[in-house]
Amino acid sequence: MGFMIRKKKSLCMIVAVVCVAAAIWILFAFVLPGDSGKRGEKALESIEGSKDPSGVPPTAVQEQNTAEPVPVVNSQGETLEERVRVPHGYERQKAKPDSLEAFLREYPLKKAGKPVLLYNGEKKYNQNAHAAVFKLPLEHEDLQQCADSVMRIYAEYFWKSKQKDRISFRFVDGFQADYDKWRKGYRIRVGEAGSAWVPGGGQDDSYEAFKKYMRIVFAYSSTLSMKEESKKIKLSDIRMGDIFLKAGSPGHVVLVVDVCERADGKKAFLLGQGFMPAQEFHLLVNPAHKEDPWYYEEEISYPLETPEYSFGKGSLRRLMY
Repeated sequence: MGFMIRKKKSLCMIVAVVCVAAAIWILFAFVLPGDSGKRGEKALESIEGSKDPSGVPPTAVQEQNTAEPVPVVNSQGETLEERVRVPHGYERQKAKPDSLEAFLREYPLKKAGKPVLLYNGEKKYNQNAHAAVFKLPLEHEDLQQCADSVMRIYAEYFWKSKQKDRISFRFVDGFQADYDKWRKGYRIRVGEAGSAWVPGGGQDDSYEAFKKYMRIVFAYSSTLSMKEESKKIKLSDIRMGDIFLKAGSPGHVVLVVDVCERADGKKAFLLGQGFMPAQEFHLLVNPAHKEDPWYYEEEISYPLETPEYSFGKGSLRRLMY
């Protein structure tokens, strides 16, 4: 009888030990952190799947969150919009077809790393001021300088968008040179008493005649006349096609060639210029951060420093072409 009681007690002890061991295994396998906890997670993954509801593997999301920032300048881009990405948190506002905004963003650029050339084919002395070079036509005279390059941009846009009647620029003496009158056969005579239209032959609507007209404009217009064709605006109102202008002899002007915006309304913009001597139109770097050519609204103070010129307060203007 005593032997049977001892046997039952031993059996009970064995059962108790097994139960305790099972409880400890469950505790380490599913509750406590560590490798055993991961085994529990893997067991759950086998039931629920390894992807989140969006279908992206968690490891891919992790890689995206820890990836290096994408450079602002894309060396493979062939147009302004492709070459320069918008900064994080900013967006380009959609441009209407045939608008100046679309014309500028789609403008073809030379391959990345190409130098800025002068009108005579030589390299500009300073090759550290530009982030890209526009394929804007440049004549072989020392005429298409800073203000002239801006006028060339506008004239090319009006020409290509079939708005030739809008091609009109003021001379320093106040004369208004309308291309519409030029292509009808009139020419401009410049004298001490001022400039005037004179008969010059038959109608000519060719691109060659257009270039001859632009050479005359370049010769007799400048930052001084550009000031008379523009008005001051606020920085918060900046848009593509606006200019920073210092009128004078010499003066200087740069063109706002792109704008992007944050959700809170703050803007960033890109600047392009021609310069003296006559040279290819190019996208400027920002001296504050040369790897990123955007100029940020909240960073702007006056004088505004660009790579080769400083603009004072009140220099931001809108052209009335």
